[in-house]
Amino acid sequence: MPLAEIPLCVWRTRGRSFTFRDQNIRYWTAGQGAPLLLLHGFPTASWDWHYLWAPLSQRFRLVACDMLGFGDSAKPTDHHYSLVEQADLQQALLAHLHIVQPVHLLAHDYGACVAQELLARHREARVDIASCVLLNTPLLPELCPLPLVHRLLLSPLGWLVARSFGRHDLVSTVSQVYGPATHPSESVLDDCWSLVLSNRGTRILHKLMTWVPERNRHRQRWLDALQAGEVPLALIQGAVDPLLGAHWVERHRQLLPQADTVLLPGIGHYPHTEAPVQVLGHYLAFRQQPLTSLPQRMVWS
Repeated sequence: MPLAEIPLCVWRTRGRSFTFRDQNIRYWTAGQGAPLLLLHGFPTASWDWHYLWAPLSQRFRLVACDMLGFGDSAKPTDHHYSLVEQADLQQALLAHLHIVQPVHLLAHDYGACVAQELLARHREARVDIASCVLLNTPLLPELCPLPLVHRLLLSPLGWLVARSFGRHDLVSTVSQVYGPATHPSESVLDDCWSLVLSNRGTRILHKLMTWVPERNRHRQRWLDALQAGEVPLALIQGAVDPLLGAHWVERHRQLLPQADTVLLPGIGHYPHTEAPVQVLGHYLAFRQQPLTSLPQRMVWS
């Protein structure tokens, strides 16, 4: 049974705002129970989680935001974007919501790098993380290939590439990283493009790419935190992701033998939108929650 989609137009009406370092941040909450923080990837936004939002909200208290520079949150042009600051943002959001109990993490791509920073802070006793599930995550970033558009955005002409970035560039990039039978529809691509365009986002795409050298700088600290085994950990990987596919799974198992590692055949870089039912089942099994029905309603808070 497929999971119900939340249209972007509806998703946007359910969002709230708070101020982080003088910048407006859009966030969403739903459900009750143990807090589950969902962290989106690059260059998308928290709407990525909309297929999983209703069933997860029946079991957990969900929290997600469009990170600074993404989606409908602020995208200042005179700003140095940082994964470390995005982790600060997540902690500020939890404080804004008065969440003090240990937090579970479900993260993808860029958001998985933010999650690794939070895991390092957990090891340093700066935040309390209860568990972590990472989707298509580069644990050894120096071995992870970059799409052409990412390399161009990182170049000295990145500012020009960003300003000329159009919907066709987004479609081309997505087509390369999705599974062959799981490509998004034109309407979904339109919605993704509207999130990139929101608050004139193409002006700062090149600035967001600072996450690539930054993850390299933090690589050993983050890997040490993952290998410490202080937090229950799972990795869910799309097998045909050209960036982080099946060829990575054995390496991940060697690096993190204690982690629950899952490979999804035929799935690319976005498992939570390409195969949400499978991701949901694996996540609930990791959390030892029964997968009974797939509810269509949720409680927004």
